[in-house]
Amino acid sequence: MISFYPGPSRVHNKIPRYVRDAYKEGVLSINHRSDVFTDICKKMVTLLKNRLRIPKNYTVFFTSSATECWEIIAQSVIVDKSFHCYNGAFGQKWFEYTKRLKPGAESIAFSLNDEIQTGMIGSVVPGVICITQNETSNGTQISQRTLRMLRKNNPSSIIAVDATSSMAGIRLDFKAADIWFASVQKCFGLPAGLGIMICSPAVISQTDTIAEKKHYNSLVFMTEMMRKWQTPYTPNVLGIYLLMRVLESSPSIDTTHKKLVERYKRWTNFLAERKSIAHLVHNTIVQSYTVIPVAATPEVVEKIKVKAKKQGLLLGEGYGEWKAGTFRIANFPALRKKEIERLMRFLKPF
Repeated sequence: MISFYPGPSRVHNKIPRYVRDAYKEGVLSINHRSDVFTDICKKMVTLLKNRLRIPKNYTVFFTSSATECWEIIAQSVIVDKSFHCYNGAFGQKWFEYTKRLKPGAESIAFSLNDEIQTGMIGSVVPGVICITQNETSNGTQISQRTLRMLRKNNPSSIIAVDATSSMAGIRLDFKAADIWFASVQKCFGLPAGLGIMICSPAVISQTDTIAEKKHYNSLVFMTEMMRKWQTPYTPNVLGIYLLMRVLESSPSIDTTHKKLVERYKRWTNFLAERKSIAHLVHNTIVQSYTVIPVAATPEVVEKIKVKAKKQGLLLGEGYGEWKAGTFRIANFPALRKKEIERLMRFLKPF
């Protein structure tokens, strides 16, 4: 079965080999306070910063998932106010979850085909601006240009970005925001169970000032441990090791970005020629490069999903308000050219 589900999705071909190596090397049983683990952690972080072009003075943390980062940000970074800009289900969930912990959270919703306007937010100091850069539920994205404008207009605010379906797939301007987070089961091409959170020096300074220490995953505690290349809790050691191994053989993010954008263009051209299916998002400026949402009547969607599964092709379900009338196709780095061509041949009659 070839998984085009937009997370968890297809893993890199060499993952089985890397898991065997981890077993042979004793990685599955190492102590997370040992020199062996800290060496793996340090090497992985160095590779991650190098491959993705993350500023050297940003700090990398490990979590269980991207959604855990919502909680960490609410607990350790948001004092009172946060401003959540979204046009889909995951951005809305981030807002709703934050509001339970910090009632001062405010939502700024915009439509599927609209570009977010920087003037919608204005100057919101003090506060944390929360952006879902790539909305997995509907296949839209916020451009790096827009993020840079938000940074320019709000130089004193903390900007937090959910890049779950784009990190390691497209080039991100990490200097345009202070917090970036993602899970590895999408563009990183790994099994689920590991989250990555990247924080600027401004975040570390703010968390030191707030000094929130009521939770085990307090960023203050996490920062203290990461300075020793360790984590507060026993982490997903295998996931960290696998990420290190994948990064060792990965090209630069510029190469990956170029490949995925070319694939995205192939998909948009392909869908434009179909009769009964089409791209859900009409505004090409906001279309995601890594998640392709395909719209059709509910009957056609169901027919395609059932028939595809019988042919060994697993498509992503529609999500939220688009559940019945869409399916989603991952455009992640681990997917191979011949697999994409196979799916296109299957969808061509539609």
